[in-house]
Amino acid sequence: MGGTVVTRVLIVEDHQIVREGLKKIISEAGEMIVTDEVTNGAEALAKIDSQEYDLVLLDLSLPGRNGLDVLKHIRSHKPDLPVLVISVYPEEDYGVRVLKAGASGYLSKGSAASDLITAMRKVVRGEKYLSAKLADKLIGTIRGNHELFPHETLSNREYQVFRLLASGKTAMEVSLEMSLSVKTISTYRMRILAKMKLKNNADLTRYAVQHDLFD
Repeated sequence: MGGTVVTRVLIVEDHQIVREGLKKIISEAGEMIVTDEVTNGAEALAKIDSQEYDLVLLDLSLPGRNGLDVLKHIRSHKPDLPVLVISVYPEEDYGVRVLKAGASGYLSKGSAASDLITAMRKVVRGEKYLSAKLADKLIGTIRGNHELFPHETLSNREYQVFRLLASGKTAMEVSLEMSLSVKTISTYRMRILAKMKLKNNADLTRYAVQHDLFD
């Protein structure tokens, strides 16, 4: 390679068409190479524990172990490994969450290819990548002049359960998707309703619609 430093990238994304798009953009950047790609959280954890990467591109919505679980594992086991989260979820809602959880940056899947490469290069250098919109919100949160919405008071796990219940899924369906017991999901549901001062799942759905929290 003549001394050229190549950035080794792991893509964690369950949609093939998205993976192919990411690989094409990355290959055109020149100094980066996708050395592995996986479609779920369990595969991601196995690769991260057994292989060496310079950057992880991580989707949040994954089968089984979700992206936040993968991020938590990386921060515990490989704290210096940069993680750039790429998601369809609204950046103004999930962006602050993933940054607080240890991500190096957050990028919407609707972003331009040039933004992706800029973000990847930045986090590989050890810097954080924030869009202007997300930076404004984060600054407001730090200064304490950002009034939290009820859903922003939920923990990451509670927020995941909230979104699934609000989408119309039953406790059983949520338990299967998150690999948790129905009893655990029911406990989370009670906490969520209490924190958000709502009465039932219909209220959760109505709230999510009003605040544009669905994909």
